[in-house]
Amino acid sequence: MTQEFDLAASLARGVEDRSGAWAFVQGFAVHWVGAALGRDDGWPEAELDAAEERLGLRLPTALREAYVLFGRRPDLTSNHDVLLGPAELYVDDAKEALVFRHENQGAASWGVLLSSLQDDDPAVLVRLDLADKNAERWDDWLERLSLCFVEIILSESLQADEDLCDFLDPDDDSVELLEANALRLPFPAYPAGEEKRWFLGQDVLLRDDDGAAILARGRTAEDLERVRDLIPGEWLNDCR
Repeated sequence: MTQEFDLAASLARGVEDRSGAWAFVQGFAVHWVGAALGRDDGWPEAELDAAEERLGLRLPTALREAYVLFGRRPDLTSNHDVLLGPAELYVDDAKEALVFRHENQGAASWGVLLSSLQDDDPAVLVRLDLADKNAERWDDWLERLSLCFVEIILSESLQADEDLCDFLDPDDDSVELLEANALRLPFPAYPAGEEKRWFLGQDVLLRDDDGAAILARGRTAEDLERVRDLIPGEWLNDCR
């Protein structure tokens, strides 16, 4: 990787296909997290083979590639929600989906339908943990597993060190200032009810959660302070 990592351009390629997704993750790890992917950051193929044997099924190519490349980098995948290890992968009780990720308090799970495991880069679905278990169902999340991993990398980056990350309960002016001072990033639409938009400021990654919250991640603490000045408000971690 060169020093000229263009997040917006790399993300545009990353949402198109698997190779672009993995290139984006590699660049993001270097230039936003500060630690390039190394040989020990992924799971050995033997661990994935053992998971397939235990489960009696084939893991999709995209899932294997992600686990081999960065599956053991919790700073990329598990600052808030949890990417399951190969030995933790399981099929849900209804025998509908292979589950690979949990919300940090068990409120949701992400998986791939068993009927689509033969696809190299299948769609990902989400299931909410409801009081009425009979009402639980797998709903559409993102159209490709590699795209889901790009989303995981972006979202988990917002949940890292408090010196680099912050949260704002916005008003109408906050959203307008965000739109005026940052570039809208080319991420596909989320499902209905999950209206989120990604933006890039000056070395600051931001997400607007349908006007209910603005989350920010700076490359440095100084970058984060700059966006707080551009979008004034009661930022949760601002102790100035």
